[in-house]
Amino acid sequence: MLDEGESLFCEGCDQRYALRDEIAELRVPRDKSTDTLTAFYARAPFPGFCAQDSLESLRARARRSEFAVALDRAISGDARIVELGCGTGQMSLFLATADRAVVAADLTRASLEVGAAAARRFGVEGIAFVETDLRHAGLRDGAFDVVYSSGVLHHTPDPRASFSAMARLARPGGILVLGLYNAWARIPHRLRRAAGRFTGFRFIPFDPVLRGRAAEPERRKAWLRDQYMHPEEHRHTLGEVLRWFRENGIEFLRTYPDSRFGAESLEGSELFTSAGDDWWFEGWIAQLTWMMTLAEEGGLWVTIGRKK
Repeated sequence: MLDEGESLFCEGCDQRYALRDEIAELRVPRDKSTDTLTAFYARAPFPGFCAQDSLESLRARARRSEFAVALDRAISGDARIVELGCGTGQMSLFLATADRAVVAADLTRASLEVGAAAARRFGVEGIAFVETDLRHAGLRDGAFDVVYSSGVLHHTPDPRASFSAMARLARPGGILVLGLYNAWARIPHRLRRAAGRFTGFRFIPFDPVLRGRAAEPERRKAWLRDQYMHPEEHRHTLGEVLRWFRENGIEFLRTYPDSRFGAESLEGSELFTSAGDDWWFEGWIAQLTWMMTLAEEGGLWVTIGRKK
């Protein structure tokens, strides 16, 4: 894509796209399902920022996550990264350090505007915000060293097809990082959601995120809508994701949390190395244990692979 004033020009198909307020508009084509999701997130962009947020506080919050720290350490300082379904862009902003080039892509312009405003306020360079549908991303196939998408594909009409579109963006040898709701680990959350619906969402038991955001009404509202009121949600197993990997020529590396018994904590770049065998029975038992360990975050787990 070439920047030509207020538009972007595709050399391959002669298509022009608007560039408005530093956000590229690549949403082609539109359909009813994407418009429904856009309207949903426009009411409460997710996950949102606090008025007191700064780049330092954003990074400090990210560093409290073992996974975020391991991901940052595993990605080289000059990598090209795309985050599909970035929301308001917290992870993209966290990763936009050193000489990395980060594309933060999302379906909802309202969310992107929040993220772009934060990038300007924080003085973060090397990041571009793009309005697009991940199934028709308008980005060059094979262009990225790391393709990251967490908490997104399970909200698309066809997650399997969405993963194929995601995989095309990685270069040969590139890394894919995929976060999805686990079918087993999501069970406690579904019970909380049933209780919430019964009370008109006035009372939701045992949700630590809602409790932690009691003094942040906008961020609390964003979590409540995303986790309990979303118009479309799918849940997946590790075996299902491994089939997607095989269908798209992706070598399985590891999961987070680890699906092996007795695995040690992550250290640095180990996140992008192979964890060894993937015995199906061991993975199945691990997913059952995730009902306890991942319940607080709604049962989200991550699978990592390398494009062959």
